[in-house]
Amino acid sequence: MSLLEPPVEKPQKSRAMAITIGALVFTLVVVLWFTFRYYPEKKATARFFDALAAGDTGKAYELWKPSASYRMSDFTADWGPSGYYGPVKSYKIMSAKAPKQSNSIEVNVAISPFAPLPDKSDEDKSRKTRVVTLWVLPSDKSLSFPP
Repeated sequence: MSLLEPPVEKPQKSRAMAITIGALVFTLVVVLWFTFRYYPEKKATARFFDALAAGDTGKAYELWKPSASYRMSDFTADWGPSGYYGPVKSYKIMSAKAPKQSNSIEVNVAISPFAPLPDKSDEDKSRKTRVVTLWVLPSDKSLSFPP
């Protein structure tokens, strides 16, 4: 290289490509975070409702991780085949969010006494579908009703 020859210029294409790849990676990370941020709590809720749908109230009671004051008789009065929320034959986890100033995750679940979960076009069966809100404690995945 002599004094009269200009220096080799770096193409601007590589810089634009790096910025584009960086933006795509950032977008992917944000989308994945919003998609899976409550995954463990949703999974704990799904295991609970799987046990109820299978008719295994003993396992569902264990997964609930109740306090000493919430006995099995109370649990079956709520979730048993003839309980307030029962029988649960199918369910769909609708949403999960963290309420402000709370240490629990709020999970909304549609439950139905019919298997599979009825479509909205089937008015007779879909009328019996309920939306139940449960709270899941992230530390031990115990379930409870909201206060």
